[in-house]
Amino acid sequence: MPPARKRTRTYDPAKIRVAVLAQFGNVRQGVLTLTEEQLARPARLGEWSVRELAAHLTMAVETVSRNLDRPEPGAKELALLDWPFATAARAGDIADGTRELARDNPDLDALYARVEQRITERLATAPDDRLLAARTGAMTLADYLVTRTVELVVHTDDLNRAAGADIPLDRQALAACTRLLADALAVKAPGASTEVRIPPYAVVQCVEGPRHTRGTPPNVVETDPLTWIRLATGRTEWKTALDEAKVSASGERADLGGLLPLMG
Repeated sequence: MPPARKRTRTYDPAKIRVAVLAQFGNVRQGVLTLTEEQLARPARLGEWSVRELAAHLTMAVETVSRNLDRPEPGAKELALLDWPFATAARAGDIADGTRELARDNPDLDALYARVEQRITERLATAPDDRLLAARTGAMTLADYLVTRTVELVVHTDDLNRAAGADIPLDRQALAACTRLLADALAVKAPGASTEVRIPPYAVVQCVEGPRHTRGTPPNVVETDPLTWIRLATGRTEWKTALDEAKVSASGERADLGGLLPLMG
């Protein structure tokens, strides 16, 4: 279990709802433009094809609707910042379910349309504090929707890179994804000796050691949001990002290689 946190960042539930729907809409429109040749390409995620990855993206949203259809659990089990560390155990089930979903739904647009309609209808009446029986642990709807920004942004980036597509990232979804993964780093490596900057969305302090109180901290890491997300989820290795000048790191405690990825 990750160490206790000093504080939890708050998110505007209304903005997160809009961001989830907007990013899912972006993906739906992007998938419509993919050719059969693009859909048949390897997704670079295990043995998935781009078609299977595109189908998997609907699962990130459909789980919201499905959980809202289920009875509400009696108590909250998972805090938002625990979620990044609770996802790895489900990798096998997710892979099997994705292959089955893609096989049973050859018409991807029809699948996206059905999923989009369901979540739009259910979010219209569901309160933010409604508990969802997520497989990682019972969470509030508001918290769970923040995790959906991570799923949608990460896999939209996967889809773009694998298919050579250019599906846009909703700014609010990208911001929430970046911030949640940055805060997860501060949970995994609590401290205040290193400042991690991911402009324009997040700055966190982490790593045990001497605490700075004024001026420029002695250990600074800076990168852009997409590079950070790829590092945090294992899409890019720390050394590769440094070699390609995607990350700047100064100070003896600025090497984050041993702390990444945060999610598998």
